[in-house]
Amino acid sequence: MRNHFTKCFLAGLVAVLPIGGLIILVVQLEKGLRAPLQNQPFYFPGLGIVASLLAIYLLGVTVTTFIGRWLWSLIDRLLSALPGLALLYNTLKQILGYGGGKDAMFRSVVMVKDNATGALELGLVTEDVKVENQPLRWAVFMPGSPNPALGKMILIEPEKCIETQIPVDVALKALLSTGKSGL
Repeated sequence: MRNHFTKCFLAGLVAVLPIGGLIILVVQLEKGLRAPLQNQPFYFPGLGIVASLLAIYLLGVTVTTFIGRWLWSLIDRLLSALPGLALLYNTLKQILGYGGGKDAMFRSVVMVKDNATGALELGLVTEDVKVENQPLRWAVFMPGSPNPALGKMILIEPEKCIETQIPVDVALKALLSTGKSGL
């Protein structure tokens, strides 16, 4: 029962984070921008939402520039060092595929052949597993789409995997968008 609850809770969390986070962000920006904009002669209902979407777009433009990436990495290091919040921040980063280094949730992206259909399935390598009297195996999480948490974990020999150069965050975005964001 506990495993079922944990599995379902994590699946729901992974599903709601991108959508819920965006909704919360837009609502909070709209609330914050509505009051100062309401007294303007060009105000119309929904201007706060338009302004918040514009702010998100400008943030995206900023973080794709050299200085923006530097500033974002500075903010990332600061949030990763805050007592109490660092654990939550780093966990969310790893769930969304942005965590890196030796403590990252997913190490790399591989393709695994489905024997039934012959199709290639996307897998996320989590760690090396050594089972007694068996060759080295990888623990590979085979995520579901559009909810990556609804997947399965397999132990497979590395030779049966096709390694890719796809970054983990790009693979997760492709899963969440059912392939629309591209690999």
